[in-house]
Amino acid sequence: MQQTDDMEVPLLNDSNCNRQKSLAQERDGFSHQQKDSEGSMESPNLEFEYGDTDGFTAELSELYSYTEEPEFSLNRDYFEEDFKNHVKGRRWMELSLEEQRAYVMRLLDALEVTDRDKRLKVARAILYLAQGVFDECDTETDVLYWSRHNVFLLYDMGIFTALLELLSMEIDNNQACSTAVRKPAISLADSTELRVLLSIMYLMVETIRVEMEGDGPERKAARQAFKTELGSPLYNGEPFALLLFTMVTKFCSMNAPHFPMKKVLLLLWKTILFTLGGFEELQEMKVRMREQLKLPPLPEDSIKVVRNMRAASPPASAMELIEQQQQQKRGRRSRRSAFVDSLEGDSPYAKKQPLVKQDSLDTYNERDPFKNDDARDEEDDPEDVDSGIEGEVDPLDRDVIIQPPPPPPPLRPPTERVSFPKGLPWAPKVREKDIEHFLETSRNKFIGFTLGSDIDTLVGLPRPIHESVKTLKQHKYVSIAEVQIKREEELQQCPMTLGEEEVEETPAEILYLGMLPSLSQYVIALLKLLLAAAPTSKAKTDSINILADVLPEEMPITVLQSMKLGIDVNRHKEIIVKAISALLLLLLKHFKLNHIYQFEYVAQHLVFANCIPLILKFFNQNIMSYISAKNSICALDFPHCVVHEMPELTAESLEAGDSNQFCWRNLFSCINLLRILNKITKWKHSRTMMLVVFKSAPILKRALKVKQAMMQLYVLKLLKIQTKYLGRQWRKSNMKTMSAIYQKVRHRLNDDWAYGNDIDARPWDFQAEECALRESIEKFNTRRYDKSQNSEFTPVDNCLQSVLGQRVDLPEDFHYSYEMWLEREVFSQPIQWEGLLQAQ
Repeated sequence: MQQTDDMEVPLLNDSNCNRQKSLAQERDGFSHQQKDSEGSMESPNLEFEYGDTDGFTAELSELYSYTEEPEFSLNRDYFEEDFKNHVKGRRWMELSLEEQRAYVMRLLDALEVTDRDKRLKVARAILYLAQGVFDECDTETDVLYWSRHNVFLLYDMGIFTALLELLSMEIDNNQACSTAVRKPAISLADSTELRVLLSIMYLMVETIRVEMEGDGPERKAARQAFKTELGSPLYNGEPFALLLFTMVTKFCSMNAPHFPMKKVLLLLWKTILFTLGGFEELQEMKVRMREQLKLPPLPEDSIKVVRNMRAASPPASAMELIEQQQQQKRGRRSRRSAFVDSLEGDSPYAKKQPLVKQDSLDTYNERDPFKNDDARDEEDDPEDVDSGIEGEVDPLDRDVIIQPPPPPPPLRPPTERVSFPKGLPWAPKVREKDIEHFLETSRNKFIGFTLGSDIDTLVGLPRPIHESVKTLKQHKYVSIAEVQIKREEELQQCPMTLGEEEVEETPAEILYLGMLPSLSQYVIALLKLLLAAAPTSKAKTDSINILADVLPEEMPITVLQSMKLGIDVNRHKEIIVKAISALLLLLLKHFKLNHIYQFEYVAQHLVFANCIPLILKFFNQNIMSYISAKNSICALDFPHCVVHEMPELTAESLEAGDSNQFCWRNLFSCINLLRILNKITKWKHSRTMMLVVFKSAPILKRALKVKQAMMQLYVLKLLKIQTKYLGRQWRKSNMKTMSAIYQKVRHRLNDDWAYGNDIDARPWDFQAEECALRESIEKFNTRRYDKSQNSEFTPVDNCLQSVLGQRVDLPEDFHYSYEMWLEREVFSQPIQWEGLLQAQ
């Protein structure tokens, strides 16, 4: 028999209590010997703080693969060789600022030589400067200080623009591309020039992007100038991010398999983050935009609310489920025997404790011990078997169960138990559409006719309806998206009277305009890379090779080298997933704020490119193992590896990994992917049905085992939107999960998510819904960006004097042949004056 969330708890007498104690002791002893692979109830809270990025040092270290380690000394050697030839007997740190500027200018001139090898040596010397002249430093702090100093100096001297020209040359290097396509195995050596250039650019973008306390006004001005420069269409009329997107699509089309994709994606993500802004800047922009649109302020700061939320206990492990099942069977027998004994009058149970009231048992009739569970067993999905999100007795059951003598010791410290909040974490929201729907239903019921979209007239409705409407209006929330949709409808209906829309040239607007012609290619390319990097993906012969910039020229020959390379490859994939997930989430959030139809266009391309099943496939793994993966070697991380002497690596030290209880980047990636899934499915019935069709509920429920509040919140949101489609049996079997949704997810006052009577949930409407949305997006893109289509609405100049007075630009060779043209087109053509008069 399968176990459901609403587990029956047996009535306990003295012997049962002793049995419970011994079982608890056995379980505690066993848990030390064996940890369940899917997590257990004793798993601690994960002290994870979600943000735009990880720590600065961690972000720098992820730029380099462990196989690139020998190149650190190579960069240093090229720098010192050149530096000693021009600045004899001194070190870089001993130079004055002017001397340093003069040397950087000399390097900048040397970048323009035609010899590729000489250019590469100079680029490596510049990379060594950006890495912080680590050979002259004693500590990691010194390396980071000098790296920051040198990066601002390099930017001030115009190095970034020079690197951009070299990068464009390397991208267009057809010879390198064709050579790489023909090679049977691509290695690290095929992307040397690109990796050096991208590494310098990444260090510049990431270092200048991060603001430090000691930054003076000059550095703040440089940061703002660099931000504006990256976000503006200064590079061949496009923002810098478009060049990187082109590299991604070229790589995915197999035309340039040697491109170092990890570095490209990291640089692309950080460029978007720098130019558009992170999550906190997004929140500030949202507040400002609501003020401009004269909308009420946000009911709360979502970032602060999520940070203050506590994680719920994860579901029980398989071992605990079996034990609870055995207890349940014993409990049913004890309750049945206690009932018979009490009727006979000689039961000690009957003398000590009264019978449970029948009406209390009816509170949850599915817990009736005499109820036949065969039907439930047949309907339940075996993957759905779960003891709920809390490993304790439901609070509502506590009044039903007769309290036993002193309880057994708890399975985990009391501090980790879920404390039920006094108030809900989110302010409830109501859409205007919901108020209209409520009033339409009420008017039909009490009056017999409707008033359309009128939400103010309440004549003829009873007093309770008045109170309900008043409450709904108190929590009415108008989003920026609703205002934008309404404005777009007006512009479509009245193009002549409203004129052209004034579009603010924000960085998001400039980026969308640049991405628009090839948006579908960019989305498909990113999802291809995400699929290739997902841990659940199996290697296929036709799949993209994303390991070109991690595999060494000579494959490992010892077990230790193989272990190191295996860790490096896994780490490489994790970083790619992290960069793509963060990049897609940023694009969706910024485009949604800039204009809702820009967001919908990207979201629809994601859906059409199978993003929903891809993310579900990603989560269909042992998610606890993924989050606690130890694919890192601390001794090889930058800047640790360039300051300290390298310890001798052994198989034991490689297996041990770091001491953290979770991997920051993997937890960050999981939350990002869940947020993306939420964004593209929210308020879309057709996409919600895709979640149901792909059987996402058991996959998402397994993700609840991760004891982190933010991740649990987005999992519960995804479960909430599909609850009404999962059937009564699922809801009955997952009451603990339903309770967690009620506690943690925002309430929509008249959203009956917990029931199945939604009138909008009609399967035949789903196709129409997606088509209508696509039509609205196409109209928006045509109106705003396709200028050729708008020519019919441009005003016509009918004044003869004005038209003849306009200056016409003629071709350069016109004066050679204008006499022949006059003769042929004017003088030799007879004029039909009568015809002209009749035409008038």
